[in-house]
Amino acid sequence: MSLDVVRQNTIHALVARQAERYGQREFLRCGEASFSFADLQQKSRQTAAGLQALGIGKGDKVGILMGNRPEYLFCWFGLSMLGAIEVPINIAHRGKLLSYMLDQADCTAVVVEAPLLERLTGALPELTKLKRVVVVDKPEQMPAGLPGPAIYQEIADNDGNFDDAEVIWSDPFGIMFTSGTTGPSKGALMPQNYALYMGEMVSTMGDYGEKDCLYNALPLFHGNAQFLSTMPALMSGARMVLAPHFSASRFWDEVRANSCTEFNYIGSIVPILLKAEPRADDADNPLRLMIGAGCPPDLFDVVEKRFGLVLVEGYGMSELGLPVVNSVHDRKKGTIGRAAPGYQVKVVDDNDLEAGDGVAGELIVRPQHPFTMMLEYYRMPQATMESWRDLWFRTGDYVIRKSDGSYVFVDRKKDALRRGGENISSFEVEAIINSHPAVMECAAVAAKSELAEDEVMVCLVLKPGHELAAQELLDYCQANMAYFMVPRYLRFMEALPKTPTLRVQKVDLRKQGVTRDTWDRVKAGYQVKR
Repeated sequence: MSLDVVRQNTIHALVARQAERYGQREFLRCGEASFSFADLQQKSRQTAAGLQALGIGKGDKVGILMGNRPEYLFCWFGLSMLGAIEVPINIAHRGKLLSYMLDQADCTAVVVEAPLLERLTGALPELTKLKRVVVVDKPEQMPAGLPGPAIYQEIADNDGNFDDAEVIWSDPFGIMFTSGTTGPSKGALMPQNYALYMGEMVSTMGDYGEKDCLYNALPLFHGNAQFLSTMPALMSGARMVLAPHFSASRFWDEVRANSCTEFNYIGSIVPILLKAEPRADDADNPLRLMIGAGCPPDLFDVVEKRFGLVLVEGYGMSELGLPVVNSVHDRKKGTIGRAAPGYQVKVVDDNDLEAGDGVAGELIVRPQHPFTMMLEYYRMPQATMESWRDLWFRTGDYVIRKSDGSYVFVDRKKDALRRGGENISSFEVEAIINSHPAVMECAAVAAKSELAEDEVMVCLVLKPGHELAAQELLDYCQANMAYFMVPRYLRFMEALPKTPTLRVQKVDLRKQGVTRDTWDRVKAGYQVKR
């Protein structure tokens, strides 16, 4: 492997290569807007130049608070050109969690779209490291009276010239926050080569080529949309259609209108698509492939037959990439696939002894190529050491290895929940609810959902002499957490079940599930605002 690979395996170097190769050929379509490979390169350079003029350079951390729009890509790639570090923030976050993530990542700047400026209003006074708030929209779209640092706009209004930074494959490009379980959310520091390796792997999984068009409807602030759609589309010379968000009612019309051949899904999307009234032309669509995870096994064949496509599933985490995968040419239904090239994987018991075939154990992983997994949990050395014990990364997930070398996902060892494609920290849900003056303690657990993911259930105990209506507690939740974290179920209890060491027995709460005395906000007609 030559030194050229060290220099060329960066996100922005790939953008430049593809711009030179494909020029004015369309890469991105977003609504009525269209951008060629050359446009992508130039717009990203202009954004880089504008950010550099504001003092942003190599190693600086920059939060991005934007929905799905072309400017997100220009900012992401522009930061890579500067050697700066992208910190994508879920646009649903607000209040303490938003402040925590921007502070934990040492963000000195935030790039935000005007409609989300209000999210920053309450957070700015606490963010002493933050020096710049950069707005991508026009001044007339911004609310008045926002406190804090100066606001800049039109950062891409320049010729695209800037001082190049020396960036190689081991340099970090992003801090991706992952759901905390026994503590706050952790920021995974990701090297440049990780993004390239992911793009190459997914392109191989789907056998992507220049004739493909990837439909990207998942949020760009997630690694899913960045590394399972954007990077493989860019790497394979395919087109990409960027939708604002997933819409079941518009999905097939947009797929057909744009001749999309691939879609990257999360588990809950599959039941949603199947709920639509069947039509005679369901299979008359251009999709040849859907890549994802979490499709209920009993729906696998139903989906493929009804919509005339192939499902390819794998297993991944932000920290790891995709260590276990199927591919369009080698897949085994009902499994997450086999160990992917470039990864060493094992299944171990609680004593770290390797489990035999057919025995459930924790999946542990390590890379065989440089800089294809996270560098560390940023500013969390203890969490980094715990995750990499014995130089194996501990996934915290139980799987079973079959005799043919394929793996079956069993369950999460951790207490994280997953709802609507979002990983939810039970720790953070509990911390917010416990901060209510009437609550003594609580436990957040997963309850079964009809959409193949989790519903958030909170079991709680009130302080003696206090009363609290369910609706009042959810109002408090909405003011302090993202909408997808707001519990569906509330169970008011006299006491939580605990071990002799006073740890809450969440296993018992999960087994009990939704009991007769559990309050259901859906049945009560309570609406969560986004």
